[in-house]
Amino acid sequence: MRNEMSLQFRALSQNESFARVTVAAFIAQLDPTMDQLTELKTVVSEAVTNAIIHGYDNHPDGIVHIDVAIEGEWAEITIWDKGKGIGDVEEARQPLFTTKPELERSGMGFTIMENFMDEVEIQSEEGKGTTVRMRKNLSRSKMLCN
Repeated sequence: MRNEMSLQFRALSQNESFARVTVAAFIAQLDPTMDQLTELKTVVSEAVTNAIIHGYDNHPDGIVHIDVAIEGEWAEITIWDKGKGIGDVEEARQPLFTTKPELERSGMGFTIMENFMDEVEIQSEEGKGTTVRMRKNLSRSKMLCN
């Protein structure tokens, strides 16, 4: 059976922790390990922060959307915005790439997402926004084999 939830909030940095905790609470029904839960919270933080800082340039009128689905042992997290979009997604995926060096951004957001999740898909169009869809298998047997 598939279970889903949706969340939206203003693009304010103080809402990043709310998003992280809310997604973790929903996914907790799968009984993930502490490491898995930490990884999920981290990727939510990275994607939400990207939407706020890069998508909306810290403009509080922007809205960040999160959709979470659970099916079997899989969790799917989709975080999207209607911000300015990414000109070159492949360039943005490169470790240490940042468009905001003045904010001391590390440029590791997408790299972290790709390392912690089984699947990461990024769709973006300049002037229309960005969607980051991430999937992770949370079976305990998989964790024991790694």
